Amino acid sequence: MRYIRQTVLREFGEVAQEKLTNAKVIVVGVGGLGIPVLQYLNAMGVGTLGLVEADTIDITNLQRQVLYTEAEVGASKLATAINKLKAQNSTTIFKQYNTFLTKENVLDIVSGFDVIVDASDNFATRYLVNDACVILNKPFVSGAIQGFEGQLSVFNYQGGPTYRCLFPNMPAANEIPNCNDNGVLGVVPGIIGNLQALETVKLITGVGEVLSGQLLLFNGLQQTYNKIKFTTVKENLKRTELEDSYGDNGCSVGLSINIKDFKQLVNTNTSFQLIDVRTIEEYNVFHIPSSTHIPLAELGIHHSKVKKDTTVYVICQSGMRSKMAQNQLLKNSINVIDVEGGINAYRSLETV
Repeated sequence: MRYIRQTVLREFGEVAQEKLTNAKVIVVGVGGLGIPVLQYLNAMGVGTLGLVEADTIDITNLQRQVLYTEAEVGASKLATAINKLKAQNSTTIFKQYNTFLTKENVLDIVSGFDVIVDASDNFATRYLVNDACVILNKPFVSGAIQGFEGQLSVFNYQGGPTYRCLFPNMPAANEIPNCNDNGVLGVVPGIIGNLQALETVKLITGVGEVLSGQLLLFNGLQQTYNKIKFTTVKENLKRTELEDSYGDNGCSVGLSINIKDFKQLVNTNTSFQLIDVRTIEEYNVFHIPSSTHIPLAELGIHHSKVKKDTTVYVICQSGMRSKMAQNQLLKNSINVIDVEGGINAYRSLETV
């Protein structure tokens, strides 16, 4: 009876519902896009849901990541989401991965799922997910947002185009818009995330036409939807290995330190340099005393400020941009360590 409102649909029925029950879907990112995807797939009866997320809840998330509340700021997104999704549907099997995807773990993590939903917020993860899905011959549903706009497509579906057929090369770090600087209207990820959930259901059940070989463009200001067709580049389907590196976006792995150990380090007399790569606005709200402020976009310009004769730690708001900075500095043979969880995690310890 739980799913009667969709099983009574003549085009859907009990057969499609059974397919949802038997399906295994993994969602990469439990933020603005991932939350509506998970809520609706969970509500509609997808049997197994995987969640990949290592971030904590920040106050700035709340205008678009509507699963979370003010009382949960500083808490794990993964644990918080799992608890609420279990309350929504107790029959779902949940598999949780408290990590960011890397070239070292991506194949192991996604191999056990039928459909991959990319709800991440960076190009490195999108290319990593694409390449892993091509190697494993799995379809993935991709969504992206910025400002008042969003885009959506299904890649690697039944020999159809891959992400690289549409976007062959990853943009350079200085070409990548950052949502911390450019912003996003809160409702836009909800719209795109729901459309990702719809495409996922269509992939699983075979109901309707899958958005393969087409890029859906949404403009919230004009309330318009446009589709752009693109074709398969057959060479992109022949991939058998991941790239050696996925750029300066946090997908390659360097040394890291958890926030508790880092805070103990700050309170000692150990000599090191801490580089804060957030924007000036974020830095002015709160920063760790004695830190050196170099915004990520300016790291290449001000490389002379980075000390080469000591250990360098890099920190940002939640841990993503610091990984990008770490990768840049590693190329210059800097002994650099990423501070996991960033300022969000650092400040959460102050309330403990």
